[in-house]
Amino acid sequence: MSVDKATVAKIASLARIRMSDEEVEGMVPELNQILGWVEQLGEVDVAGIEPMTAVIPNHLRLRDDVVTDGKIRDKVLANAPAPEHGFFGVPKVIE
Repeated sequence: MSVDKATVAKIASLARIRMSDEEVEGMVPELNQILGWVEQLGEVDVAGIEPMTAVIPNHLRLRDDVVTDGKIRDKVLANAPAPEHGFFGVPKVIE
């Protein structure tokens, strides 16, 4: 597959990229080279090879997600300007 100036101009128009005629002419060989590399990748035999998301194996190194109350309610409420019944007190917004 090869790309010509009209195709590059159409792609630029669809992507809403303003390109001068010189820029369009410069992009033609670059896009053709990229498409050539993609065609080379299509020739590689990948039968029996599982897809991977990373080159090295990654494992989640996170702690278990356990819900707790933190056991520091009084310390947190000490920062509140108006604590009420163990919660943050806020002014009434809706009448």
